[in-house]
Amino acid sequence: MEKNRKERIFLDPLIRNNPITVQILGICSALAVTVKLQSAVVMALSLTFVVALSNVIVSLLRKTIPNRIRIIVQLVVVAFLVIVVDQFLKAYVFDISKQLSVFVGLIITNCIVMGRLEAFAMSNSPRRSFIDGLANGLGYGFILIVVAFFRELLGSGTIWNYQVVPQAFYDAGYMNNGLMIMPPMALIAVGLIVWIQRARQQKKEEGK
Repeated sequence: MEKNRKERIFLDPLIRNNPITVQILGICSALAVTVKLQSAVVMALSLTFVVALSNVIVSLLRKTIPNRIRIIVQLVVVAFLVIVVDQFLKAYVFDISKQLSVFVGLIITNCIVMGRLEAFAMSNSPRRSFIDGLANGLGYGFILIVVAFFRELLGSGTIWNYQVVPQAFYDAGYMNNGLMIMPPMALIAVGLIVWIQRARQQKKEEGK
């Protein structure tokens, strides 16, 4: 029974209750950082680190935090972890850090992070809270990576900044789709994923 509960905690945010496609959380950063695959991967890892570790810390402190200041404590924990991530990125991947701009700092206000702290970490053990945070971060990251893969491929002809569309295609008249690297296309791509997932879920429920 306990094993099944842990599996459900981990798998649910990845598929059936994905933070972006089902809960419609974290949309702003999903639209802003998916022009390049590198940026999307770094953003996904950053948020996963913050949400998983903040879940653990808040879960450890949950019985000692006065109810009236719990949101303030949660914000302090998240802000500290975001500062650690931001400084790490500036030290080791400065170019990507510049591309992500303010969106790393805005993890502090990301609804996924604060939502998991309030809805899960405040009432569950550190182990289960870590699994929940990790799963929600990975669910968020999966959507970012899928969207970024197609936007970079079709919009720039590259993957991870490596040219993958043969030069012969360009010589024959092929042109990159400039629309793919514009913000509206990110919204359309996320919308298509939402539509596909919800259609599949509805079909599955009707087949029961």
